[in-house]
Amino acid sequence: MSKFELKLPRMGESVAEATLTSWLKEVGDTVEMDEAIFEIATDKVDSEVPSEVDGVLVEKRFNVDDVVKVGQIVAVIEIDGEEENAHGNNEDKGESAKVEEEMITAAEDAVVQAKDTVSRPVQDYSASDRFYSPLVKNIAKEEGVSLEELESISGTGNEGRVTKNDILGYLEGRSNGSFGKMDSKQAEQIPPQPKPDKKEVVESSNTEQNEEVQVKVGAGDEVIPMSRMGKLIAKHMANSISTSAHVQSFIEVDVTNIVNWRNKMKVAFEKQEGEKLTFTPIFMEAIAKALKKYPMMNISVEGDSVVKKKNINIGMAAALPDGNLIVPVIKNADQLNLVGMAKVVNDLAERSRNNALKPDEVKDGTYTVTNVGTFGSVFGTPIINQPQVGIMALGAIRKIPSVIETEEGDFIGVRSKMYLSHSYDHRVVNGALGSMFAKAVADYLEAWDPDREI
Repeated sequence: MSKFELKLPRMGESVAEATLTSWLKEVGDTVEMDEAIFEIATDKVDSEVPSEVDGVLVEKRFNVDDVVKVGQIVAVIEIDGEEENAHGNNEDKGESAKVEEEMITAAEDAVVQAKDTVSRPVQDYSASDRFYSPLVKNIAKEEGVSLEELESISGTGNEGRVTKNDILGYLEGRSNGSFGKMDSKQAEQIPPQPKPDKKEVVESSNTEQNEEVQVKVGAGDEVIPMSRMGKLIAKHMANSISTSAHVQSFIEVDVTNIVNWRNKMKVAFEKQEGEKLTFTPIFMEAIAKALKKYPMMNISVEGDSVVKKKNINIGMAAALPDGNLIVPVIKNADQLNLVGMAKVVNDLAERSRNNALKPDEVKDGTYTVTNVGTFGSVFGTPIINQPQVGIMALGAIRKIPSVIETEEGDFIGVRSKMYLSHSYDHRVVNGALGSMFAKAVADYLEAWDPDREI
């Protein structure tokens, strides 16, 4: 008998650790190759880790909710055969050493930072007759600004108070050497500031600090803790709103030809390809074409630069049974035909619902699509999935009376129509590009060939 050490595998370039969420096998259980042993969660996706050998689970090295580094041993499996360990090769030893080195470096940095913090003299600003908000005092303490320096800063706030921008401007000038402290004569010219009453202090503090609003819990109210994924989504959405200047364009699309074609072809499509034909791959195909036509929608912002992406990777927002959301990515979507697109869409949607996505399948998206029409919404204003600059919401398809233009004149008829809602980042995408992109998607959909073959 020999023992096999099952380590946490690498789960993508940006994933260095994961949280162990559950054990699927107990000590003494027989396990087979490729059979799931435990479940892990990263900041991107939840997934199962399978066994690489046949044997018996004899040891668990971590408990539920423990954080495991890539390359660490999580379980030990007893196997038949001579003493060997597939994870004992030089490559994995090197990987473990690398992880160890990163941890040591992080610890050393933390020690240096702690020493620097302890060595700073504690400033006391209460001796001043001038009012400083808690935010200004905290910035001054963090940056080692003395009371004398603080007194020398000219305030632009109410009654000459020093604001956050004033002290940040002073710090920037100090680091650049563009100005220094006031001399004693200049300091004497600053009039003493009256101390505000308690109400003024509260108002100033609330204005300059983003304090959390305390929610009062009443009798009978139920407090439901947010799930780990729910907290990540909330943080990601709030970050996107504070990062991008969101603006929307809306366009109505006549999809009558698409609806009729799908109704005619869906049975034959399923028999021929073994896949259900939904509207999603049709829309994805049109969006991929539009991204190819307008590549400046397939970008990200990096500081003061724009990164134009080579690949067109479309994220497909999928609702999970627990009410959360995940965005698997269709890689190189512009290179897929309709059959290939349908297979990828169905596979990602199915594995999203079953919590079987791999970490690499929810990363590197360059544009995102969300289908709000699934839940009956006519249109929506989706939040951009950072670091992308655009997201399109597909509204519900409805039969409505519409004007039909013909050579013989205009007529009223029943048509199948929907709205496309395009949210984009106005920092880098102007209204013309945002609207032309949405119009291109609509044009591709309305030009659908009703006689198209599978």
